[in-house]
Amino acid sequence: MRILVTGAAGQLGRALASALTPHEVRGLPRAALDIADRPAVDAALDAVRPHLVINAAAWTDVDGAESDPQGAFRANATGPETLARATARHGIPLLHVSTDYVFGGEGSRPLDEEAVPAPRSVYGRSKLAGEEAVRAHQPRHFLVRTAWLYAAHGRNFPSTLLALASRPELRVVDDQHGSPTWAPHLAEAIGRLIATERFGTWHLAGQGGTTWHGFARALLDGAGIRTPLVPVGTAAFPRPAPRPAYAVLTTRRDPPILLPPWEEGVAAWAAAQRARSSASNPSR
Repeated sequence: MRILVTGAAGQLGRALASALTPHEVRGLPRAALDIADRPAVDAALDAVRPHLVINAAAWTDVDGAESDPQGAFRANATGPETLARATARHGIPLLHVSTDYVFGGEGSRPLDEEAVPAPRSVYGRSKLAGEEAVRAHQPRHFLVRTAWLYAAHGRNFPSTLLALASRPELRVVDDQHGSPTWAPHLAEAIGRLIATERFGTWHLAGQGGTTWHGFARALLDGAGIRTPLVPVGTAAFPRPAPRPAYAVLTTRRDPPILLPPWEEGVAAWAAAQRARSSASNPSR
């Protein structure tokens, strides 16, 4: 199967290129394809002639969306709508990636595919608008919600944590709950999903949940770093965009497509860090 991946330079786009090796993957980074540009999208589909499009392109600057809602909605709502309309015209299924931020996070139980969205931020509202556009314009869609995505490369929570780990101590939020998701695990699960025609909404995230503090402790332990971590409340770090307090994802699809427990993602991340360190210091 020939697959076109938009947003191919991002964490998930790069993981998909590795995970989908049984298929012919054509990746287009944001610089090569603006998914909100209808003529450009049509031209890309005509050139690649894919059997499936995976949209991994998105505006991911959660706080930046508060000051530039037009930019966030263009990337996260207009872009998916453009792809949905174009793929439907070409008779091609679309897999679109969304986020736990479509939920308000006021509850205390894991959220499945039937949970009612109630986004609290511009970013969350833009992603929900993208979901609604895909559902409205592309009957043959997979809509994948994930959470707290990270990889061994790029700017993400683990890379920020490592950059700050030389401090005497780190204060990390302990009252926001989510599902850390290792990008290669998500990419592998997407590979299993697209082998089916089980269209609709899916929650694909690391199994289980933790807080940012718990995630940070696991990451530092995996990296062999003993920096003390101080748990603090969200109020200690005022941000422009509100975050969901509880957005652990689960699934009610039967049979489910499950990722490994989030702790296994951390173990894989730690192994990647050790491999990178050995490659850069071959004499050690």
